[in-house]
Amino acid sequence: MATAEEKQTSPEPAAAEEPAQLPAAVRASVERKRQRALMLRQARLAARPYPAAAATGGVASVKAAPKMIDTKGGFILEEEEEKHEIGNIVHEPGPVMEFDYTICEECGKEFMDSYLMNHFDLPTCDSCRDADDKHKLITKTEAKQEYLLKDCDLEKREPALRFLVKKNPRHSQWGDMKLYLKLQVVKRALEVWGSQEALEDAKEVRQENREKMKQKKFDKKVKARLTENQSCWPLPYPLCSFSEPDEYRESEAQHPMACVPPLCGSSRGSCSSLDSSPAGQRCKK
Repeated sequence: MATAEEKQTSPEPAAAEEPAQLPAAVRASVERKRQRALMLRQARLAARPYPAAAATGGVASVKAAPKMIDTKGGFILEEEEEKHEIGNIVHEPGPVMEFDYTICEECGKEFMDSYLMNHFDLPTCDSCRDADDKHKLITKTEAKQEYLLKDCDLEKREPALRFLVKKNPRHSQWGDMKLYLKLQVVKRALEVWGSQEALEDAKEVRQENREKMKQKKFDKKVKARLTENQSCWPLPYPLCSFSEPDEYRESEAQHPMACVPPLCGSSRGSCSSLDSSPAGQRCKK
């Protein structure tokens, strides 16, 4: 019991005591180490004066010092850096994985790679490709003339039709020709015109307008030729027309034809002012 009472009455130690001061020798050693660490840090910074990369893993962009060129004339110029243009880099598509296999629309089989899939995004294998009829390639001019499509229908309407660029086999100096897939062009024409009947009607109307313009151009040309001929060959006297009377002269064995209107007052046989030109009888009077 006495021991318990002594424990209860004994004073508790202070919660926070002041730390004991280090000896002078220890403090001097710590100061020497701190100065040495600072000197090492300054040496590292002097060896690498450029800023370090960001903590997130970025790369610091450092611009090299410009080169100085002595012109030997009292001037020193800075050499300009050459600008290198970076072109478009075309990367080959990666290998087709097992889950990327495409199913052919014609035969229903899976395939990895095909000509139509790579160039026109058409899921058709090479075995089912019909290059002569269904999957035929047509030029842009033929697509515009045959299916009455415009440039915006082929290139700007979503989705834009893919095409191949090849050299013109007939005229090598001409521009490159664009080849479209006929199957996709037919589908785009149906989207634009609505149906095959509407497309045929539009083609008929365009053909009629073309014929009208052609006939109008021909008539204008003929009219210009007639006007030119009349202006080049003016008639110095009017044409004479003869009327056949009822009387008959046996001595002359012909009917006397009087000039109508009576410009000269004579008959055809006795009129000495008639012009025997193949174009017709003209009276000079």
